[in-house]
Amino acid sequence: MSQVFHEIEKKIISVLKIELKLTPEKLEKLTLLSPDQVRRGIEWLKHKELAIVDASTNVEYSLGKNGLESFQRGLPEKRLLDLIKNNPKDISDLQKELGSVFGPAMGLAKKNDWIDAKENKIYLKNYPSNLPGEKSLKQIGEGITSETQLDKADLASLLKRPNFLVENIVKTKKISLTKTGQSLDVTSPGSGAIDVEAKVPDVFVARTHPLKDTIDEIREIFVTLGFTEILGNMTQPSFWNFDALFTPQDHPARELQDTFYLDGISSKEIGTPEQIRKVSESHKKNWRYFWDINEAQRMVLRTHTTCVTIKHLAENKSDEARIFSLGRVFRNEKVSYKHLVEFNQIEGVVVGKDASLRNLMGIQREFYKRIGITKIKFWPTFFPYTEPSLQTMVYNERLGKWIELFGMGIFRPEVTKPLGITKPVLAWGGGIERIAMLKYGLDDVREFYNNNLNWLRNVTKCQ
Repeated sequence: MSQVFHEIEKKIISVLKIELKLTPEKLEKLTLLSPDQVRRGIEWLKHKELAIVDASTNVEYSLGKNGLESFQRGLPEKRLLDLIKNNPKDISDLQKELGSVFGPAMGLAKKNDWIDAKENKIYLKNYPSNLPGEKSLKQIGEGITSETQLDKADLASLLKRPNFLVENIVKTKKISLTKTGQSLDVTSPGSGAIDVEAKVPDVFVARTHPLKDTIDEIREIFVTLGFTEILGNMTQPSFWNFDALFTPQDHPARELQDTFYLDGISSKEIGTPEQIRKVSESHKKNWRYFWDINEAQRMVLRTHTTCVTIKHLAENKSDEARIFSLGRVFRNEKVSYKHLVEFNQIEGVVVGKDASLRNLMGIQREFYKRIGITKIKFWPTFFPYTEPSLQTMVYNERLGKWIELFGMGIFRPEVTKPLGITKPVLAWGGGIERIAMLKYGLDDVREFYNNNLNWLRNVTKCQ
């Protein structure tokens, strides 16, 4: 019995017999089929072993803020070398001419022994024929963006520099016919007959997103452990996001490079007069600097959910409490396989007169056990608002190595005393996407947001 083909299959086969390898998008244009029709037709032909789908991933680069400036004006070190090419110059003059790029330019020039400094003057020692990264910068700026077209060694020097390059993962598919598919004649009269034994279309019922499943599972675990969930706004005054947590106002995490500030918006009521007075006194006494209330009033997209729990504790002053907060947080970071600018975080605290680090480790072990993680250990680390502090490490069987997960510790007295909290406070927190990556065996956190319908429909509900 001859094979029976749907009209969609016939159109795709006819085009691929002429154009041997095409992307789904090109097939849409040549067959005049909709994207969904092309997708279904390809799946049918694959099932019949008449079509091959070659999937490939390529890395493409575009210029970041600093990269774009260097493309237009030259690399900072080149601008420095050009200024002293003919005559040495005073450091102060070079600082005025180069501005914010003076420091990076000097650092690279000294490291590579291109310059010499004597009596507040900078002299040229060697003028390199080729500056590392300059070739790749020019190529990317002129439109050559594929990693395969760029010099890897030259490109590597740019990748180390902040905000020079933006990495984009481009996934492509190309469809071709097998030898059997190429030999088919889909123009014969019988090829379009109805096959009463053909498989019916798959029906995919609605389901929750795997990441939402993980969030719901974590919420249920903490509720069953006797914790109460508290809610808070995604926008917070810097006072609660940073100052109340003993983070100094000149800390790098509070800069625009790490935090999203709401432009031109300040909070008029950040806390009670007593809270503001005691927090500011703690900063002045311990950090020894002038504490600025205007800085504390700046509004931010919260960088963690700890700002929600510390405000709750300050307002309620409970002798005993088990609370947790779960929600979106925001960090001004470069997007990569393990970092996002917006992600979900679980954070909780326990308050009690006899609360200890041993209790905290026990709570963490019980949580991980219930989520399905059994191999864990704790490493000493540093966090600005807890002391002592620990980092939870869990063993990833698939990767065969230990990886970081949650941070934890006991709130410092500099955090609790100014807010009138008298009992020890155990605190921990971490990204939910990292747990979900372990549960679903993913190496790239961006997969949760790629809307890959094939993965979303077929991923196991619970792992």
